[in-house]
Amino acid sequence: MMPPVSSCDVTECFFNQNQQCHANAIQVGGDHPQCDTFTLSQKHATPSAKGQVGACKVSECRFNSELSCRAPGIVVGYHQTHADCNTFTPR
Repeated sequence: MMPPVSSCDVTECFFNQNQQCHANAIQVGGDHPQCDTFTLSQKHATPSAKGQVGACKVSECRFNSELSCRAPGIVVGYHQTHADCNTFTPR
């Protein structure tokens, strides 16, 4: 089961509607826990099901198990000019 994106403060993202993620599944990863699905846009997707975490490439997070997130849910927020998983917790 994929954990939900409980909230997202990055309102400039295409998938954000009223601080809720509506991407089918996001990917977290890179050199830190950034939301790789973040898409800067003035337009927004038509709300669908609430977003979920599809994959996480941040192996040093305690919630990561075989590239899958095992947190009960995550919060996405700003980090400089992009979106990060604020639920990231080092092992």
